[in-house]
Amino acid sequence: MPVFNQSRSNIIRLIFGALFLVITAQLFNLQIVSNKYKRQAQENALFQKRIYPNRGIIYDRKGKAILNNAILYDLVVTPSQVKNIDTSYFCQLLDIDTAEFRDRILDAKFKNGPFRPTIFEDLLPPDLYAKFEENIWKFPGFNLQERPIRIYPFNAAAHIMGYVGEVDSTILKRSNYSYQLGDYVGRSGLEQYYEKQLMGQRGIEFWIKDNKNRLVGHYENKALDTAPVAGKNLRTYMDIDLQQMAEKLLGNKVGAIVAIEPKTGGIIAMASSPDFDPNLLTGSDKQKNFAKLNLDVRSPLLNRAIKGQYPAGSTYKPLGALIGLDEGVITPASGYDCRGYYYACSHPVKCDEKNAGHAATLRLAIAHSCNSFFCNTFRQTLDNPALHSARKGLMKWKEYVNAFGLGHRIGVDLPSEDGGNIPDTTSYDKDYNHSWNSCTMVTMGIGQDKMLVTPLQMANSMCIVANKGYYYVPHFVEKVDGETNVDTLLNRYKTKHEVLTHIPEDVYDVVISGMQDVTEIGTAKAVRIPGINMCAKTGTAENYLVIEHRRTKLKNNAMFVCFAPRENPKVCIAVVVQNAGYGAAWAAPIGSLLIEKYLNDTLSATSAKKMEQISNTNLLPKYLVRLQFVADSSRAAIRAMQRHDSTNYMKYINPSTRAMMLDTLGRFKNGVPVPPVNPMLKPKTKIKIKEEDPSTR
Repeated sequence: MPVFNQSRSNIIRLIFGALFLVITAQLFNLQIVSNKYKRQAQENALFQKRIYPNRGIIYDRKGKAILNNAILYDLVVTPSQVKNIDTSYFCQLLDIDTAEFRDRILDAKFKNGPFRPTIFEDLLPPDLYAKFEENIWKFPGFNLQERPIRIYPFNAAAHIMGYVGEVDSTILKRSNYSYQLGDYVGRSGLEQYYEKQLMGQRGIEFWIKDNKNRLVGHYENKALDTAPVAGKNLRTYMDIDLQQMAEKLLGNKVGAIVAIEPKTGGIIAMASSPDFDPNLLTGSDKQKNFAKLNLDVRSPLLNRAIKGQYPAGSTYKPLGALIGLDEGVITPASGYDCRGYYYACSHPVKCDEKNAGHAATLRLAIAHSCNSFFCNTFRQTLDNPALHSARKGLMKWKEYVNAFGLGHRIGVDLPSEDGGNIPDTTSYDKDYNHSWNSCTMVTMGIGQDKMLVTPLQMANSMCIVANKGYYYVPHFVEKVDGETNVDTLLNRYKTKHEVLTHIPEDVYDVVISGMQDVTEIGTAKAVRIPGINMCAKTGTAENYLVIEHRRTKLKNNAMFVCFAPRENPKVCIAVVVQNAGYGAAWAAPIGSLLIEKYLNDTLSATSAKKMEQISNTNLLPKYLVRLQFVADSSRAAIRAMQRHDSTNYMKYINPSTRAMMLDTLGRFKNGVPVPPVNPMLKPKTKIKIKEEDPSTR
């Protein structure tokens, strides 16, 4: 054979050999190494169905389920499998347009990739679920996914229970991606604080699909399936009947109530008003409802029991008495000749009591809430000769008040607790250029000046008084079902804090006797409960608010703290009703009714009538109408500018200014900017804020 032919023959053999090797390598890659086509085949034939676990149930102290589970359905999409569907019919069922459809598909690809199921529409209403269940086979790539949702059988405790929502990117990163997109997580309340206990563990089921995208059966007899694990149940100290009663008493009012079991720190009830139906934040309309609640100037989403900060007013006075007695600056026999004002400082402090002898002793001063006596006690505490200076006296006083749980977060098992404010020397040095004395902040002795407390702190301080020096951190959850020795979350709530047990028991007895006198002969004698020795203190704190850039004096806040029975305290209660006037008029009756209900498990006929009267009384401040008007009109003005449509904005404008506003908006369309709110904008009804004489009774 010629050499040329041999060379060509070798080249051909090499080419075929190379092709054979390439084909063999590719076959090896496809069949052994790569799982691409296997995955695609499985995606065409199998559907991985997430099985969300039931979140743990929350029970009250009597075993009633305060929060439970129900089932709705999510519509999920796997973008890579969406092919040849009737988009117009799909959009018609879901009431969206095709542009939004495309945006949601792209968003699902971006968030979770093309091959993973992503929620397209969550929590379908029953009628919409029925339509999709009947037609789902027409939409390859779409499936219906069961989703447990929360329900609230008693329509109560919204601020305590909290709500759940879909995880976002921040939560995913914070959890080290232990969650997946589409998972729900606690976003507030006990749902958030006890998320790890309540969440459970999701499961996976593999289903076989037919050529019409219908699920026809389990794959491999469920051999690859993993079952979900339900979350753990929480057993709480709450009394749902008392909780509902507290919320009813606060109806049409702004304020808060906290009731604590002093021997354990267990929170029996916590109400904040205005509140909302917790069922609004579950189900298909939750986002729309949340937006509406968030725009309400009454702040129904705010838990005022742990975030509302108020001057303590006269509810501080029992604490001031204990501090003065322990420091030795007063005795049980100490008195003050009060004639209606405290004149010892350059600015007189008013006292509502003028009758001679109303502050002849410490017990009488507590019973009649004498401002002069407690201003003087505060000054004596700061000017204590043993401490040599008011600076040291203020810091010593602050140590006591902090020990009573004021001025810092207590540590309740709810997120976002506020700490209030107890000032120190730094604060006054800044305000008065280091030149101040005990007269500068003398009204701190009656719970005013810079002192701010939360209702939770007020109730906890009463636990310390009732327990004569110790407390347990207030908390809702008594135990977690199935908890083991590894679970340590509740350990911090089982620790006894003996913060003021060094104060002698007889000192506590003097102050407690004065608090009992409050309901026997003093400011709260009208709410005395027959057969129950209740120890209490009323308070009326001055209240200012900046409304439209002006500091305005409003009606005083009504305050009340109490515990009962004196012999063996079973409940401590704090009540705040904003802008309601005297504490004895509104806050005290509310606290008394709750004590009676909790200890007697019923109300007398007279008390039941009183409860209905209080519940039906509207004490919502009138300035809220104005604030809501300003907020709504401002948003309407901004939308008018953005959309060039003033239709909604015009309803906020008086007829005399509408022509001008239309002209202004017209000029905006031609490129001239418009201020967000017109300075001539006025509400249709004029709100007059009635001022009340200052009092700290």
